[in-house]
Amino acid sequence: MTPASATQSASAAPLPYATLLAFTRYVGRTGPAKATFVGGLRRQRESRSGFNPHGQLVKALKADIRFRTGGTHLAQVVNVVKPRWRPLYTALAPGATAYLASLGDPHSVELARTRDALGMVGALPVKINPHLGLRYDDGRVEAVRLHLDEEPPGEEALLATLHLMARHMEQVLSGAEPVLVDVRRGHVHRADPKARPDQIERWLAGEAAAFSAIWTTAA
Repeated sequence: MTPASATQSASAAPLPYATLLAFTRYVGRTGPAKATFVGGLRRQRESRSGFNPHGQLVKALKADIRFRTGGTHLAQVVNVVKPRWRPLYTALAPGATAYLASLGDPHSVELARTRDALGMVGALPVKINPHLGLRYDDGRVEAVRLHLDEEPPGEEALLATLHLMARHMEQVLSGAEPVLVDVRRGHVHRADPKARPDQIERWLAGEAAAFSAIWTTAA
């Protein structure tokens, strides 16, 4: 390889970057599983592959909130997704419907527009992207991330998600409270008021540095 081609190859290498979902999945792992996970993310980025199988479920939930249809869209989406995704949607729809019911009177809540934010955790860019925003008629506002994995969110992932959303809330949805909904179990998680933001920042900075180091050395 010539020096010129080596430089070109180096410049083409993708820089470390993570979505909120990817970063929080990373912090929830331990030992060699962290390196395996980051290596997979980098290979996915290099191949420009990746597909979000949950997109239609999120759209259906939003439609039921917007049109106050009490779960009609969530019930229908199970039957319209491709057969390969039907078991996934069958597992998720009941929890999503239960969460919808937990919002109370459909006329007391409406969707609020959210914006994505790009936050720096140490030197690592992390995309902060809630699934939806909610505005209640009593003045409350929430920015909601949906946890759709089979396993419940671990303590580390929960702490990181809520902290990073809160840190960028003025860009995401001004005045909102960050919320993480464990859809499969119907649990709504909110930030612990006893949590120390300064300690969380130091912890996340260390995790981000390790993420970037693994990314750089991943084959």
